[in-house]
Amino acid sequence: MPQVAERHETYAADFEAFRESPAFGPEWLRTARSSAFARFIARGFPTTRDEEWKFTNVAAIAATSFRRVTGGPRVTTADLEPFLFKTRFAMQAVVVNGRLSSELSSLENLPAGVTVSGMAEAMTDQPPLEGPSLKSDHPFVLLNTAFCEGGVFIHIAPKAVVTEPIHVLFVSAPGADPGLVAPRLFVVAGEQSQSSIVENYAGVGAAPVLTTAVTEVLLGPGAMVDHVKVQRETAEAFHMASTFVHLHRASTFTSQAITFGGRIARNDITATLAGDGAECTLNGLYVADGETLVDTHTTIDHAMPHCPSHEVYKGILTGRAKAVFNGKIIVRPDAQKTDAKQTNKALLLSDEASINTKPQLEIFADDVKCTHGAAIGQLDADQLFYLRARGIGVQDARNMLIHAFASDVLNGIKHDAVRDRLEEVLVEKLHLPA
Repeated sequence: MPQVAERHETYAADFEAFRESPAFGPEWLRTARSSAFARFIARGFPTTRDEEWKFTNVAAIAATSFRRVTGGPRVTTADLEPFLFKTRFAMQAVVVNGRLSSELSSLENLPAGVTVSGMAEAMTDQPPLEGPSLKSDHPFVLLNTAFCEGGVFIHIAPKAVVTEPIHVLFVSAPGADPGLVAPRLFVVAGEQSQSSIVENYAGVGAAPVLTTAVTEVLLGPGAMVDHVKVQRETAEAFHMASTFVHLHRASTFTSQAITFGGRIARNDITATLAGDGAECTLNGLYVADGETLVDTHTTIDHAMPHCPSHEVYKGILTGRAKAVFNGKIIVRPDAQKTDAKQTNKALLLSDEASINTKPQLEIFADDVKCTHGAAIGQLDADQLFYLRARGIGVQDARNMLIHAFASDVLNGIKHDAVRDRLEEVLVEKLHLPA
């Protein structure tokens, strides 16, 4: 097993090689990359001694020498087929190993007011894209900032109404050796615009991959963004994702995050309600089996008054799977009339599955309503008995209850093609008869 210093030397060598390439970017980005990498080297990977990583052991990541993926195998449309939806969206950006593929993407006929381009071009051509991630000390965000080579930049013009979803498919295909992939999605939703984005992560091949994904969504005043995130990487993948959402006055962000894959999947989501009357909904469903670990950390930061937030996270665990849910709500002194609701539920289908859940409320205002609740359990024996008493077989009755449990989140997905496909994947994942 390589020692820590050797692993850091590997990352340092890759960083020095990357520094010499044109993709390292303009001066502002070079400075940000160098700062991020220096902080990552100083901090190293987190351990279970860190409170934020108490139940998520990333020793397997630290013990593997992931190398920056500069090539990888050719990905074809046939490779993408299992991860697409029955309805092919006209706006589809495909990112392979962090780089936008013009060959696999469909971006020729964007509607008025929509700009979709590669992050590499955007980081060079646009004003500095200084979102909240550049201030983060999250170790995997630092790695992403240091090594991010591409991804997708989406700009929705003020007052543009985009009815069809923009589908962004990130594919990790590292080849034969463990690979490091650092994709980014940067969304700017202009004032009073309306848009829908499907962020989809998939894996090809059997080699381990470390995906350090960073997503930033900046909503202008009155903007509305409907967001769906799907994660279906391989069983040998480590998916370490961070999402930053910044809401201005009267804007609305709605998200459904669905996690099906990975050996360790961690999602850190931070939403800052920075304008009067902003509204945020963060919902999620994760399904884990085998030895999978799924960790969800959410933070909803109420900084201004009259802002409601809603959060429902559900987990279905079987085998020896483990899950972590940490949901924090912050209500700052100026955030009077806050109305925040948080619910976390987990369904354990085996005796060896487990979850650690921790709701947190930090309230510094006095005229607010904040509620949270957590429930962990198995399939309800009374409900199973009720269904069986009406002639329904054991397996069908079990399936009905699992589907009912998951429906709260899946039904929140507005697009039929996305929802229908994810329901199919749920059945496949739990080996349920259709």
